[in-house]
Amino acid sequence: MSETNSAVDVAAPHRYTAAMAADIEARWQDFWDAHGTYEAPNPTGDLAGDAELAARPKKFIMDMFPYPSGAGLHVGHPLGYIATDVFARHQRMTGHNVLHTLGFDAFGLPAEQYAVQTGTHPRASTEANMVNMKSQLRRLGLGHDKRRSFATIEAEYYKWTQWIFLQIFNSWYDTEADRARPIADLVAQFENGERPTPDGRDWSALSAAERADALGEYRLAYASDAPVNWSPGLGTVLANEEVTADGRSERGNFPVFKAKLRQWNMRITAYADRLLNDLDGLDWPEAIKLQQRNWIGRSEGARVDFPVDGAGDITVFTTRQDTLFGATYMVLAPEHELVERVIPAAWPEGTHPVWTGGHASPAEAVTAYRKQAAAKSDVERQAEAKDKTGVFTGAYATNPVSGEKVPVFIADYVLMGYGTGAIMAVPAHDARDFAFARAFELPMRCVVEPSDDRGTDTSTWDDAFASYDAKLVNSANDEISLDGLGVVDAKAKITEWLKAKDLGEGTVNFRLRDWLFSRQRYWGEPFPIVYDEDGIAHPLPESMLPLELPEVDDYSPRTFDPEDADTQPETPLSRNADWVNVTLDLGDGNGPKKYRRETNTMPNWAGSCWYELRYLDPNNDRQLVDPAIEQYWMGPREGQPTGGVDLYVGGAEHAVLHLLYARFWSKVLHDLGHISSVEPFHKLYNQGMIQAFVYRDSRGIAVPAAEVEERDGTFYHQGEKVSRVLGKMGKSLKNAVTPDEICAEYGADTLRLYEMAMGPLDVSRPWDTRAVVGQYRLLQRLWRNIVDEETGEVTVVDTEPGEDTLRALHKAIDGVGQDMAGMRFNTAIAKVTELNNHLTKVGGPLSRSVAERLVLLVAPLAPHIAEELWRRLGHTESVVHQDFPVADPAYVVDETVTCVVQVKGKVKARLEISPSISDEDLEALALADPAVVAALDGAGIRKVIVRAPKLVNIVPA
Repeated sequence: MSETNSAVDVAAPHRYTAAMAADIEARWQDFWDAHGTYEAPNPTGDLAGDAELAARPKKFIMDMFPYPSGAGLHVGHPLGYIATDVFARHQRMTGHNVLHTLGFDAFGLPAEQYAVQTGTHPRASTEANMVNMKSQLRRLGLGHDKRRSFATIEAEYYKWTQWIFLQIFNSWYDTEADRARPIADLVAQFENGERPTPDGRDWSALSAAERADALGEYRLAYASDAPVNWSPGLGTVLANEEVTADGRSERGNFPVFKAKLRQWNMRITAYADRLLNDLDGLDWPEAIKLQQRNWIGRSEGARVDFPVDGAGDITVFTTRQDTLFGATYMVLAPEHELVERVIPAAWPEGTHPVWTGGHASPAEAVTAYRKQAAAKSDVERQAEAKDKTGVFTGAYATNPVSGEKVPVFIADYVLMGYGTGAIMAVPAHDARDFAFARAFELPMRCVVEPSDDRGTDTSTWDDAFASYDAKLVNSANDEISLDGLGVVDAKAKITEWLKAKDLGEGTVNFRLRDWLFSRQRYWGEPFPIVYDEDGIAHPLPESMLPLELPEVDDYSPRTFDPEDADTQPETPLSRNADWVNVTLDLGDGNGPKKYRRETNTMPNWAGSCWYELRYLDPNNDRQLVDPAIEQYWMGPREGQPTGGVDLYVGGAEHAVLHLLYARFWSKVLHDLGHISSVEPFHKLYNQGMIQAFVYRDSRGIAVPAAEVEERDGTFYHQGEKVSRVLGKMGKSLKNAVTPDEICAEYGADTLRLYEMAMGPLDVSRPWDTRAVVGQYRLLQRLWRNIVDEETGEVTVVDTEPGEDTLRALHKAIDGVGQDMAGMRFNTAIAKVTELNNHLTKVGGPLSRSVAERLVLLVAPLAPHIAEELWRRLGHTESVVHQDFPVADPAYVVDETVTCVVQVKGKVKARLEISPSISDEDLEALALADPAVVAALDGAGIRKVIVRAPKLVNIVPA
C-alpha cells in the first residue's frame, strides 16, 4: 500500500480499504459456510414440502468442470465462475430455488505426466491442486452449494461412471423403435428367430465366442480392431479431436500415426440423426450448433457396388451418383480391409510405370505406401496439397453402369473415417480427383456439361468442372439414359435403377465416427470388464462396483521412439499381475472362474459426460439419481421440451468433444428409463476470454510482463526493447496475474466487479491491472454514501428522497434487473455506478429506503460489501435471499422527452413534452412554436407528419 493511502487510512479509520475488504470478505465467507446459505433443497417425498418447493421456480446453473491444475488460477479462469455466481445470486433474489455448485474433473494426462516425472502419485498431486484451487475460488465469494461438490477421482463417483458404461455395454440401438434397448431384448430376438444370426444358424448352435461376436456388432459399447491414432511418444491412442492439424498430439506435441489396435468404442453414430435433430430445441449459440452439425455431417446420396473379380464388391458412398458414368478409377483408403484381398501377386500386363511407384510388386508398393500414409494425420491427408500421392493396387473393378474396368488405387486423401473408405473417382468433376488423375495419367470423362466455353474434351481442361445446375451428358447405356437431365432428376433416376438392379440404393451417410473410448494410461476410470480364457468380455455385476484403481510401482505407459510407428501399447495396469489376473464369481451361474481384467482405462471425457446428474443427488449410493429429484431439476417443461440444465457456461472449444459426448450419454440413459431429460444442457453460454499482453525480447522469448516499462509508446525490459502483442494469459507467457494478487491489493468484490465490467461476457477482452482501481473507487464511494469514514456509523436517515433521486433509483432498478436477467453485467454495473454517482452528487445523508435498495442492487455483483452494509443497516437476515428491488413504473418513464420539429426537413425547434402526449396536442404545440411560425413565414401547410412524442415534420404548401 502506498504512503499516501496509509496516511488517508489513519485520517479515516473506517474508510473502505483492501485490509477492510479482506476482513469483511473472510467473515462473510465463514458465515455463509456455517449457515449453509447457498444450500438448495431437493424434493424429499414429503407432499407438503414438495408442493411448496414446486410452487417456486427453480434454476439449475452450471459451469464447465475445472481441471485442478498445479499452476492454480489466473484472473482469466474465474470469468465464467463469477458470471454464473452473479446470475445465480440474482435468480435467488427473484424467488428461484437455485442449484449452483462446482466439482473437479480430476482424471487426465497432466497429473499422470507429473507422476511419471516425479514419482508422485497422481491422486496426491491432484488433491493438493484441488485444495489450492478451492481456496482461490472460496476467496472470490462464489455462492456454491458445497454439499454437492465432488471430484471424478472419488470412487463413490466413478462407481456410477462405470455403472453407466455397463448400461451402454448392455444396450443396443433398435432402429425400428429409434431408441436404445437392453441387450437382453436382442438376445431374445436371436433366440426366437425373429432376428437371423449372421450365418443363419440357430442361436443355440452358436458357440459362446460366436454369440459374443454377434452381439458385439450391435452393442453401444464394443471392442474392435480399428484404425486408431497411435502416439508412441505418449504411449497411448488418441481420439481424432486430440490430434492437431499437423498430425501431432495435442498434449506433448508428439507425432501421431495410424495403427490398427483393439480398442473400446462407443457407438455414437447410432444417435447421429437424433443428435442432429435435437439441436433445434436447444438454446445454444448458433456457431456451436453449426460446429456440431458439420461434425455430424449428414449427407444424402447412394451406396454403389463395384465388383472386383475374386474379391467381392467395393462399396462406395457418393452424393453425386448422377456422375457414375464418369467414374474412371477407384481409390481405397490405405487402411481399407479389402486392400489385401484385391491385390494380385504381380502387376497386370501393361501397368503404367507411374502407377507402381517404382515397386516390383503390388504387395511391396502397398506396404510402402501404407507406412507413408500412417505418418500423416487425417487433417494432413485431406489438405489440398499440390502433389497427390498414391499407388495402384494391381486390381480392377467394374463400373456397374458402363461395364468398364477401372483401376483401383490406394491414396491417403481417402479416409476410413468417411463413407465406406472407398470412392469412385470422377476426375472431370472433382478437384482432388482431377489432380490425382493428372498426376497418374488416368482417363477422365465429362458427364456434366460445362456452362463455360471449355467444351467436353477433358484433355484441354486446366481444372475440374463441378456444378449442380448443369445437364448430364455422355451418361447412357442400353437400359438407362441420364442425358439432358438436371442433377436432381438424374440422381433420382440412377438411384432407382441401381436399386432395381441390386447394384446399390439411396442412403444417408454421416461424417461422425464412433467414439474411441480407450486410453493406455493409469490415471483414469478402470473398465468394469473382465475376459475369460476364450477372450470373451464379461461385465462385472453391479455389486462389484466400484472397481478401484490398484496401486502400481510405475505410472508410465510404455513409451517408444516417437517416430517408431511399428509399436504396441503397454499399459501401467497390465504390469500389476495380481490385479489383472483374478478369480471371480460373476453371478452368472458359472461359479468362480479365472478372468483377466481390461487394462486400458477410460478417457478423461468419461467423468464429465454425466456430472450434472451427480450434482442433483451427490450422496446417493443406491441409484444413479433419484427420479423425482432429476425430474424436478432437469425434466422437460414448457420452453424446454428436452429438459436439461437451465444455464451451462463454458468455453466454445468443447463444441464437438465434451458437449457431443455428454449429449450421447444423456440420450442412452433416457432411452433406458434412468432419466427424464433427453438433453443434458438446455441453454449454453460461451464466455469470452480474458487476454493479456505478451512481451517478447529479440530472441522471441517471453519476458515477465510485470517488469516491462513503457516509454513514449515503446516497451523495454531491463533496458532492452521488446515487442508487445495481445494474446492468451498464462504462466508460460509470463503475463499471468493471479486472483490472489488482485484480492490482496483491492479485495475480491473489486475483482468481481472489474471482470464483469470489462465488456460483454461473450466477448474476449484485454486485462489491464491499472484499470481495476476504477471499480475499487466505486465500492469506496458506495461505502462512503452509507458509512461515516471517521466514526463507522451508518449515516442514513428515515426521510423520503426527492423526486430526482426516486427517478434515478427506479430507472437503475429497472435497468439493472433487466441486465442481470440478460447476463449483461457490464451495463448493469454502469447503471449502478450512475446511480451511486447521482447520490454522491446530491450529497447529504441517504434516505434509508434508497440506501437499502442500492445495497440490494449491488448484492449479486459484490456480495461481501453488500452483506456488511445490509447488516449495518440493521438487518439480521443475509442479503442473499432478500427480494431484488422492483421498479415503480411511474418513476421509470421520463417526465419529459425532447421532440424535434422540422420544416422542409430542417430542424427548427425542440420541444420538451410529456411522453404520453397525443398526436393532436403535439401538432398544435409544434405549429404554435415561435420558431416554427417564423420558418413558415405565412406559407400554407400541405402536410404535417406527427410521430409522437419524438418528431413533427411540417411540409409547407
